[in-house]
Amino acid sequence: APQKMTVQDVPRAFPTVDVPDHAHYTIGIVILIVGITGTLGNFLVFYAFCRSRSLQTPANILIINLAISDFLMSITQSPVFFTCSLYKHWIFGEKG
Repeated sequence: APQKMTVQDVPRAFPTVDVPDHAHYTIGIVILIVGITGTLGNFLVFYAFCRSRSLQTPANILIINLAISDFLMSITQSPVFFTCSLYKHWIFGEKG
């Protein structure tokens, strides 16, 4: 049976850098602020589009598509990045 290869078997596959703790926390806070701002801002764009008939034009459908995509990225990626920044490493295991 073939043996499973790990990152440790390949030298310099994923180089690591010692980053100070305050850098992790600073980046985590910035990502949290960006995530909250992105979530609220894109929700408001979607809400305004749905409430106002004058905004419901074919050209604005592209804007709504982008707002929905950005909203979904904000609510799925910001919490993961923020959590990992606080723990200073990937916390979701090998499969995650």
